[in-house]
Amino acid sequence: MRPHDISSNLSQTQKISTIGKEARSSARDILLEVYGALKDKGYDPVIQIVGYILSGDPTYITAHRNARSMIGRIERDELLEEILKFYLESNGR
Repeated sequence: MRPHDISSNLSQTQKISTIGKEARSSARDILLEVYGALKDKGYDPVIQIVGYILSGDPTYITAHRNARSMIGRIERDELLEEILKFYLESNGR
């Protein structure tokens, strides 16, 4: 990539396509299942899920109730999108 290509890309907003309704409900279901499995094992689910999203390290998620396998089926950006959407909708946005 030539230097002027980089600056022209920086002047434009990148658009990420959103996940479909089916994937969104799947992401929500998986998050709820993983949350429950982490809670069962005595972990703080929020801390563990954030650790997973930031690092991509699956060991932040317990294997209990197949949670590690389930969360691996969803891309981390999809999980983050679902969390942000839920937060904003819950706060009247």
